[in-house]
Amino acid sequence: MGLLVVGSIALDSVITPFGETADALGGAAVFFSMAGAVLHPVQVVGVVGSDFPESHLKKLAARGVDLAGVERQKGESFRWKARYSYDLNSRETLETRLGVFAEFQPRIPDKFRDAKFVFLGNIDPELQLNVLDQVKQPTLVACDTMNYWIQGKKDLLLELLRHIDILMVNDSEARELSGDWNIYRAAHWILGPTRSRRYSTRPAQATRSRAGSWPTWRAPGTSRFPICAAPWSTGRRWGHSRWKRSACSAWSRSPWRRSAVA
Repeated sequence: MGLLVVGSIALDSVITPFGETADALGGAAVFFSMAGAVLHPVQVVGVVGSDFPESHLKKLAARGVDLAGVERQKGESFRWKARYSYDLNSRETLETRLGVFAEFQPRIPDKFRDAKFVFLGNIDPELQLNVLDQVKQPTLVACDTMNYWIQGKKDLLLELLRHIDILMVNDSEARELSGDWNIYRAAHWILGPTRSRRYSTRPAQATRSRAGSWPTWRAPGTSRFPICAAPWSTGRRWGHSRWKRSACSAWSRSPWRRSAVA
């Protein structure tokens, strides 16, 4: 069963109070592949420029990542430069050069079209829909997006929601997409458009940066509810950690746990 990711492959330059790096291997497809390859073979579709170091691609291949869908085109690779603050949470984007990524048109190789699991990286919703037209019958589709697409192509994004199972957004993006300041109601609203797919169990995950995540799930025959709705951070106070452990323990005893993870 294939695990397909379509997204950016970039050269990142990052400055922090603790050090900096230049032209490091980065991009949504890269980070997903590096993590996913620990558990399952990953197939990547993306584009790099003629200046992209071959050594970076070899790092991915060494992890068992299938790069048959990565095109090398004449021109500059996608580059991103940013400065992070001391908490490593807030950042300032200093430079974005799309290069060949600006004209990226995903072409899924024939051997990738049977992928059962698909992750759509943070790219134009029109391209994400195009990818879904090229794969046959995926069992599960996850998608990432951002405020740029919410503001500029909301109609296409709402159409995309009808064809996916999991949406990954942060709290501000969930609020902007739904028009509701309450993160719990915003996650519920996001679940609505995804109901047209044939699966009755669909999560919409609102990622909350340092505070952790609040996954919201629709289990078969039930109303929507949060899975283990607790901050996933390490807990700065004993009481905080105790509350987190209690919430997770309560979820683990829930009769809905088996249906949600099945």
